[in-house]
Amino acid sequence: MKKEHVLHCQFSAWYPLFRGVTIKSVILPLPQNVKDYLLDDGTLVVSGRDDPPTRSQPDTDDEAEEIQWSDDENTATLTAPEFPEFDTKVQEAINSLGGSVFPKLNWSAPRDAYWIAMNSSLKCQSLSDIFLLFKSSDFITHDFTQPFIHCTDDSPDPFIEYELVLRKWCELIPGAEFRCFVKENKLIGISQRDYTQYYDHISKQKEDICRGIQDFFKKHIQYKFLDEDFVFDIYRDSRGKVWLIDFNPFGEVTDSLLFTWEELTSENNLNGDFSEVDAQGQDSPAFRCTNSEVTVQPSPYLSYRLPKDFVDLSTGEDAYKLIDFLKLKRNQQEDD
Repeated sequence: MKKEHVLHCQFSAWYPLFRGVTIKSVILPLPQNVKDYLLDDGTLVVSGRDDPPTRSQPDTDDEAEEIQWSDDENTATLTAPEFPEFDTKVQEAINSLGGSVFPKLNWSAPRDAYWIAMNSSLKCQSLSDIFLLFKSSDFITHDFTQPFIHCTDDSPDPFIEYELVLRKWCELIPGAEFRCFVKENKLIGISQRDYTQYYDHISKQKEDICRGIQDFFKKHIQYKFLDEDFVFDIYRDSRGKVWLIDFNPFGEVTDSLLFTWEELTSENNLNGDFSEVDAQGQDSPAFRCTNSEVTVQPSPYLSYRLPKDFVDLSTGEDAYKLIDFLKLKRNQQEDD
């Protein structure tokens, strides 16, 4: 995998070519000061938050006396930076897409941070919603700091114009998403996207699903993408219509799901699951799905979650946990 292959999978590189078969989206250049804010390792303070968490009142006078907020002039106050011009552009884009969006950067979405959102979802309605997800996501940090980590060429890293991508929010069923692997412009493998769960309809309809994806690939994708080797994600709706979701580089930076990269890159062709051969003489791709509930696994995103107490502290939702935490720190300092 070379750096040019990664660049070709940037959203702005492929969206104009496939606009008619994917979800409506808006691309906004990301200002440098916004990028700096998102990469800041300081305490998570969400800019533009309209509704700060309310603090419940103490039950007794004794408790009220214990809650003393320092007014020492030396006490540092965390203030979120404001980006009024960028905020206006983002809100206009969100409104043009129906009021709710799915955000991402050039390559990645903050799928590993969905748990920190109030709605436990990637559905965003404001810039503050987006900031909360982005500042909590390792995937987003990877886009900023290591986009070419698995590339084999030694050429200097190209300059990247970072962009905020806002996609119209659609309620997608995880069991209808599939990842497709293309080698030398041939579709060689299809994997269930949410491989941690068993979906009965996939096992029953996999031949129809495979045929539909093949038809979509030949009509809309094959020989139209910028590379011969690539990975693309699709969504198959309840009517059987296929929609393009994303492109990814053909290499280890992309999750191979129910395949291994060793078999995908091997000189030996993958064995197709069906005996059909299309009009161009190409064999059907290998199709893989979770075949029974016995093989169900935990979500791979669980490892990114924090204990609820940490989340409450970071968002300020539980004032008493914060007070206890501050008391503990004070006692530790006195002991020292």
